[in-house]
This record gives sequence, C-alpha cells and structure tokens, in this order.
Amino acid sequence: METRVAEIADGVHQLTTYVSDADFSFNQFLVAADEPMLFHTGPRRMFPLVAAAVSQVVPADELAWISFGHVESDECGSMNEWLGTAPQSTVVQGMTGCMVSITDLADRAPRPLRQGEVLDIGGHAMRWIDTPHVPHSWEAGLMYDETTRTLFCGDLFTRTGEYAAASNDDIVGPAIAAEDLFSATSLAPTSGATVRQLAELDVDTLALMHGPAFSGDCRAALLDLADDFDRRITAANS
Repeated sequence: METRVAEIADGVHQLTTYVSDADFSFNQFLVAADEPMLFHTGPRRMFPLVAAAVSQVVPADELAWISFGHVESDECGSMNEWLGTAPQSTVVQGMTGCMVSITDLADRAPRPLRQGEVLDIGGHAMRWIDTPHVPHSWEAGLMYDETTRTLFCGDLFTRTGEYAAASNDDIVGPAIAAEDLFSATSLAPTSGATVRQLAELDVDTLALMHGPAFSGDCRAALLDLADDFDRRITAANS
C-alpha cells in the first residue's frame, strides 16, 4: 500500500490509502496551518504510511492538533501514536466524545469543543459541529474550515473502491449504493434534519473520508443525502 497526497483546498491536504483486499480507501486531512491539524488519524496499523505522507507537507513532530469525527479505528486508531510522535500535540473533539471516551483512551488530556466553537489554528478557523448519531455514534461531529469553506464530513458520502483525489461527479449515487451494502448509518427520526443543517453552511468543498473531494453543488448533495436518509427511515417504519 502507499498513501497519495493531494492539496484539495488552500492548505488542506488529502492523504489517501487504497486497501485492495477490501476495495476500500481511507482519507485523512492535514490542514497545514501555523498549528497544523490532522483530521482522522487512520488505523493504528496504517500509522507509518500516514506519518510518511504528513511528513511530505509538514514535519510529523510539529503536528499541533489531532481531531476526528467519532471513536472508530479508522478515525482515531493511531491517536496515541500521533501523541507520541508530536509531543506538543493535543486531541480536540466534541464535549461528548471527550467525556465518554477520549479522556480515558488518549495518553494526554484532550481539548473539548462546544457545539459551534471555533478553534483558530493560525490561518484556518476550524468550527466544531455536533452531529450525534450521524453517521453513527453518540459523540459524532464534524469540522468545518471557515477559512477555505471546507466541510470535513467523515463517513457521510462513503463509497467503495478507488477514486481520484477530487471530482465534481455525483457523490450521492455511490453513497446510496454503499449504504445499501453496509447499512452503516444510524438512522433516527432526526438524521435527515441533521444533514439539512449542514447544507445551510457555505461549503465550497466536501472533504469525504471515503471518497473524492467534491467541489460541485455541495448544498444539493447534502440535501439529496438527507432525502435518502428520510426515505430509508420511512421504509423502515412502513
């Protein structure tokens, strides 16, 4: 395996590793700010690949912030490896995640963020958005880079296979197919409404964890995904 590095917005670098055995790709995002941030750590066993990719952009030991959407191996499996590599780094996540899991799991105390709180990392203003149970887990949340108008949307729009670093092609159809395959989303009566709130953001780029960076009509894509969530909920209750 090898990890591809591509700049998808000003100072925002996508790190992509394709796992052929699973026909599945994993993205992390490095925000090369004055205080660099990594969003998603990748699994623990993938740490050497991700660390080498980060080092193509900034020295790995200068990473300042480590963040992720929810507690899952591909989101935060190598969190402690990063804390050891970058001695000044801090994990930052939502209040719920820090309370129920991360304070115990992380080797150093995390920095909890309130809903809507903005973290200035020097050249990029990162806003934390609580999205409980969307796509899954109580502590789920997303980061929105107000500076580049990039939404780091985690497992939303997950697709299988390999893909280009960036694309304006449809991302909703492949996401629907993947959900049909995996049934990975925690569907609740409020799931569609949560995604519709994200559609109200001024988004230029959707940074997918398992898909290409999308710079087409981001609002329409989010609304279409919300509609699919509502359709699935209605079908499950009929």
